[in-house]
Amino acid sequence: MRFIPRETKFFALFADLSSSLNAGAILLRNILENPHDLEKRVERMQEIEHEGDRATHAIIAKLNQTFITPFDREDIHRLASSLDDVLDFVNAAAVRLVMYKIAEPPVAAAELAGIIVLQAEELARGVSLLEKNSGVIKHCDEVNRLEDEADDVSRKAIGALFESEKDPIQLIKMKELYEVLEYATDKAEDAANVLEAIVLKSA
Repeated sequence: MRFIPRETKFFALFADLSSSLNAGAILLRNILENPHDLEKRVERMQEIEHEGDRATHAIIAKLNQTFITPFDREDIHRLASSLDDVLDFVNAAAVRLVMYKIAEPPVAAAELAGIIVLQAEELARGVSLLEKNSGVIKHCDEVNRLEDEADDVSRKAIGALFESEKDPIQLIKMKELYEVLEYATDKAEDAANVLEAIVLKSA
């Protein structure tokens, strides 16, 4: 069997996936801050989500074709899946706006989306440093700090919702929107934990 060099194309593929996540997070924040042309912009979100799926599938396909990988095969799969999960929940939040006809999203929803943007940026920075295996951990730590911040925003928003919203249907819609956004921040933390594990294994 001929041994081949360690395949480095994974880093470019992860950059593509991170780019899709960043684009989706920014679009979601912009939609929640100013939900004009909602259906058209949510369609664009779904295109971005499909781009992320294609990047994820490309990583998995490359994994199946590669003999020597830059880090553990299982970790490559986990990192791709966890980044894709964040984008899935970003897309799910946007879809809820159309599905539930939420014409005026609450301010706290845009605040949560802003946190997701910051997390996506930190994940992209961490992923970009993987090849050098240097300076990744600080970005993982920041993603985790931001998740704690999102938890606080979500708890306060849901508490205020139950105090002020008298329409039970509207309450259910808003609560689910907050929860989907908060799940996205949880998934970002999961991705940061995978990144950190990869770095620690390689230390």
